Amino acid sequence: MTEKKRFRGRAVKAVGIAFGCVLVLGGAGAGWVYWHLDHNIRSVDINSALGDDRPARADRAAASPSPSASASASAAQEAVRKGVLNILVLGSDSRSGKENEKLGGGDSGGARSDTAMVVHLNADRSRATVVSIPRDTLVERPSCPTQDGGVTAPAYNAMFNSAYAVGGPVCAVKTVEQLTGVRMDHYLEIDFAGFAKLVDALGGVDVTTDQDIDDDLSHLHLDAGDHHLDGEQALAFARTRHGVGDGSDLGRIELQQQLVKSLLDEAAGSGLLTDPTRLYQVADAATGSLTADTGLDSLSELSGLARSLGGLSADDVKTVTMPVVRAPSDANRVVADEPEASELWESLR
Repeated sequence: MTEKKRFRGRAVKAVGIAFGCVLVLGGAGAGWVYWHLDHNIRSVDINSALGDDRPARADRAAASPSPSASASASAAQEAVRKGVLNILVLGSDSRSGKENEKLGGGDSGGARSDTAMVVHLNADRSRATVVSIPRDTLVERPSCPTQDGGVTAPAYNAMFNSAYAVGGPVCAVKTVEQLTGVRMDHYLEIDFAGFAKLVDALGGVDVTTDQDIDDDLSHLHLDAGDHHLDGEQALAFARTRHGVGDGSDLGRIELQQQLVKSLLDEAAGSGLLTDPTRLYQVADAATGSLTADTGLDSLSELSGLARSLGGLSADDVKTVTMPVVRAPSDANRVVADEPEASELWESLR
């Protein structure tokens, strides 16, 4: 194994250890820290909302305990450690709260899913595939249940990210499952302000761009080359699209995929495990920005999943984008490129 491969493996493992180490920070303080971090995580019950009218699970061993099960914490951790898992990860363009508004979320009460990735983990956690779905993809948006007991209207040729806007996480999951035919075993969401705080807690992140970026909308102005970004700049880097590639969401996705790997590098090389204060700051920022489904909405479940990924290196993680072509009805939108898109999703079942 090369030194680069070992380093990348430690990067992923550090994420899991960061959650687990809060249990040993000492005495009553550790109890309060665990309680605080555990209660940071917001929860959404995807399974109850969607019921059984969903694609089959890729691997029954990956199923999380049902809400009525009296499983122990250790059993809950075991459920997310084993078996094939598909996790929908969204970055939400939240428009509520002063912090999100300052970071570009706007001044209205809605939200959009600006970033969408399906993370596929194989059964023994030796490989992972991260598939990005362009937000500009035109899809058939299904009717979705709402919190007040109603349903949203179905829509045709709707932008993919509109599902979150009209029906929140539940509709986002249902739309992804209809688009892909793949069951989403879990759901994770991170918001604008939380992402910026996480990057700042890690001490910033290193990125490289091969062209100048001059985007007034995302407030990002970078010369081509290497840069160390703080949280606000990293968020702009993840959001920028104008002046990158052809100005579409595809160029932005490439930047987002680079940012994910750079964050793992930063977590490994920042000395977190020898600095309890910074370790807590990172864990607080990470959990404080998360919304998770009921199978991943506790610190024990998240740490169990993260530790199961400790053997992965960057060479084991494949990042791809769902194959798309320009939409015949709108040159500014895309549609799934068939049969390539279906073949990709079939490989994740």
